[in-house]
This record gives sequence, structure tokens and C-alpha cells, in this order.
Amino acid sequence: MAESPQSPAAPGPALPLRARLSFACGHFLNDACSALWFTYLLPFLHAVLGYGHGAAGALLLAGQAADGLCTPLLGFEADRAHGCGRYGRRKGWHLAGTTCVLVSFPFVFSPCLACRESTPQWAAFIYYLPFIVIFQFGWAATQVSHLALIPELVSSDHGKVELTAFRYAFTVMANITVYGLTWLLLNFQTDQPDHMEHLGPQDIPVFRNLALIVVGLGAVFSLIFHLGTKEKPYPPRVLLEPEESTPLLHKEPPGPLLLWKDWLLEPSFYQVAVLYMATRLIVNLSQTYIAMYLTNSLLLSKKYIATIPLVMYVSGFLSSFLMKPVNKWIGRNLTYFVGILVVLAFASWVALARPVGDEIYGLAVLLGAGSATILVTSLSMTADLIGTNTHSSAFVYGAMSFTDKMANGLAVMAIQNLHPCPTELCCPACVGFYRWVMVLVTGGIAVAAVATLCCIMVWPIRIRYGPSGAAVGALSSPGWLRPRSQGNPHAAGAVGLQGLNSARTPESSTRSAEGESRSSTIN
Repeated sequence: MAESPQSPAAPGPALPLRARLSFACGHFLNDACSALWFTYLLPFLHAVLGYGHGAAGALLLAGQAADGLCTPLLGFEADRAHGCGRYGRRKGWHLAGTTCVLVSFPFVFSPCLACRESTPQWAAFIYYLPFIVIFQFGWAATQVSHLALIPELVSSDHGKVELTAFRYAFTVMANITVYGLTWLLLNFQTDQPDHMEHLGPQDIPVFRNLALIVVGLGAVFSLIFHLGTKEKPYPPRVLLEPEESTPLLHKEPPGPLLLWKDWLLEPSFYQVAVLYMATRLIVNLSQTYIAMYLTNSLLLSKKYIATIPLVMYVSGFLSSFLMKPVNKWIGRNLTYFVGILVVLAFASWVALARPVGDEIYGLAVLLGAGSATILVTSLSMTADLIGTNTHSSAFVYGAMSFTDKMANGLAVMAIQNLHPCPTELCCPACVGFYRWVMVLVTGGIAVAAVATLCCIMVWPIRIRYGPSGAAVGALSSPGWLRPRSQGNPHAAGAVGLQGLNSARTPESSTRSAEGESRSSTIN
């Protein structure tokens, strides 16, 4: 035991390749459904079913609100759960969430079964709402439990990056599958040549069949995850965790636990939450409005709503495998900054020129590579923030997801209400409208992400307070931490400007009496 004091809780040097692949399979269903939800829900409701901009945006907002509210609550409950027999608490919630997604999602992309042409839109809203809420509940349960497994399966810094990259690689594979299937189904409409250029009611079977195929494939990948991923048993001190009011400061070597209320006192918790929210806004809003931009601003045929997102995710897939060496070479902050620069290049191109011909594929490559880079890096930063506090990791991921879901839903509703053509599919004014939407949801939010990144560079990600609001300095003896005991998380003697690529060794924090405080600086 004394030979490896730095990581006694580590599962080993590295997870086997089979275990990493099976873990990555666990989010395939969520990712495929997410691609359909964000990329095609608005076109399906508006262009295919004929609902107005406000009604379509309200349904998406309802889904995002349900997801945002469910996610932190599920994270809190998942951290308190003890599992079912030998089935761990993370995999148990994953199974429950997967079941909800499987039974509800096909109804979201099918026409209202009891509706007629004269049925008011509010009635259709009531019809779709329960299916959307059940789907979002299941999606949140699956996402939180899957993300919470990352710091429990691996403890080293680069191991988390690698596992997150595997996860994102399967995210891209799921999106590639969805867009490839969409292209095939749209091109199989050879018996309707007069309807090939634009979306309409004739495309209802395309989206219904697409949703059914996605659910079937996702069920297979979820089965692989549950058969191949072994969840580690939890220490007795976690399984027997008492009520929140029970004192948790112990003198024993394992150290105290951080509860959900302790995370709310950590400044780094909010730094990472804002950065993750900005990242998800860029990724999700660009994915939501890319189809509208292609068909209404660039006036391209409907086949491009499959091919352009496909190119985006192929470039994202390739860039995801560079995350581990790039993070090792230049660090977290610079890696994220490089991704933001690529996103800003995309926004500048859209703002300053109208892409024609093959240029649109160049835009897709920029957006795909930049989105992949910032998403993988922001998830790795979240795992760094959690560190060895895996007992409350589901709450952290749930809270992060809450910020992004609510922000996405409100942003979509605002954009839909600002649409210049409220009573028709598209008018001449919407040509420029979707162009500037794409500029603002990428370039505008990227500027806010850069500002947050600068704050993280000045005040690096780490645990500044211990459980129950106690300063970290009171729990460990290094001199540079002592100002923390006075309640100033940003004391000048404690943290200096670390630079873009300062050294970071989160694995150097041990479960010994001195290391449990997670005081190491993370870049």
C-alpha cells in the first residue's frame, strides 16, 4: 500500500480498452436522440407538421425546462442512492433513464394520433408535452449517471481526458449515424420528385422511421454498456452516508465528504458552470439552427440538413482523438482557447461572407472541430473540479446540466419570438435573420466563454472551502493555504496568475490527512 501513496483509490494504471469502449456505448442512445431533438425538432414541428414558430419554440422550451429541473434533482438522488443489490447506483439510474427514453421518444417525432387539421395548436401542445417530459426525465437520468461514472472509473487527470474523449467519440458516431440515416431516408423519396427540394408533410414518414431506427440502435448500445461496464463497489462510509445534518469532519485519514450544499459555497463550482453553459449554448444552438440557416438563409435543398451536420461531426470525431495529447502538451486552458478561436473563425466567416459551393463544407469543418474541442475540454474541467469527491459527482454534473438546459430553452424561445415572419414558414426577412442567429450563437457566446476562461486562469479550478463551509486551509497544513482559513477564497498569497499552461497535478492530491483537501491547482 505504501508503494503508491498518490492514488490509492485508482482502479489501476488504466481501464482496459474493452471497458472504455463499453462505457462509451452507454451514452449512444442519448446522443442519437439529442441529435434528432436539437437538429430536427424545430424543422419537424414547423416545416413538416405546420406549427407556428411560437408553438414549436414552446415545446422545445418545455423539454429543456423539464430536463433542467430533473437533472440536478436526479443528481442529488443518485448520489444518495445505494444501488439495487449488486447493481450499482449509477448503472441503476442509467437503466431507469434508458427505459423512459425508449418508450417515449418515438412519439415525439410522430404526428399527433388524435389530431385533425382543425385541431388547435394548444391541444397538440398538450398531446406532446407528456412524452417530452418523460423523454427528458429519462435523458437526464442517463446523462447524469453516465457522466458521474467517469471520476469513479478513473482517477488520473489524463485518464479522465481519455475516457471523456472516448465518450465524445461515440457521441460523434451517434450523430454521424443519425445524419447518415437522414440522408438515406430523404434520398429514398424517389417516388416524390416534386417534393425533393423542401421539407413538408410528405416527410412525416422520414422522421417517424428515423426515430424508430435510432431507438432500436440505442437499445443495443445500452445493452452493451450494462453488460461490459463494471461499477466499482462503494466504500462503507459512502454507502452508509447519514442525513445531511450529520457532522462529517473526521480525524480519520479518509477525510470529510463534500455534500451538495458544500458545492454551492465553492467559487470554482460557478466558474465551471458558466463555462460549461457557454460551451453547451454554442454547441446546441448552432446544432438547432444549422438546418434553418442552410434551408432559409443559404436556400439549399433539404438534403443539406443531413450532409452538413454529417461533415461537422466527422471533423469533430477526428479532433476528439487529439484531445489527450493536446491537453498533455499545452494544458486545459490553452486547449479550450484554441477551440474557441476555431469557433470564432466560423462566426467571422458567416458574418463577413455568404458561403457558396464547397465553402459551406469548410464552415462545417470549422464548427465541428471547434465544438468538439471546447466540449471535451469543458467536461474534463468538470471532472477535475470533482476530483476525489465522487460521492457527490452526480449532483455536480446535474447542476452543470441545469444551467445549460435552462439557458438553451430560454435562448430558443427568445429567438423564435424574434422571428420576423410569425405567420409563415419564411419570408424575405428571415434570410438574414438566421444568418445573424448563427453568428451570435457562436461568436457572441464564444466571447463570453473567453471572459470566463480568463477568470479561471486568474483563479484556477480547485476546492477552496471544505465541507460545511470550512476553509480548506483549516484542513491541511501547507503555508500557502493558510489564508483560506480567514474566509478569503482569492487571497493574494494563495493564488497567483498561473498563466495559460501552468503545471497541474490533480492526481497529487491523496486521501491522506494532508491531501484530502484537493488543494492542487488545476489548469
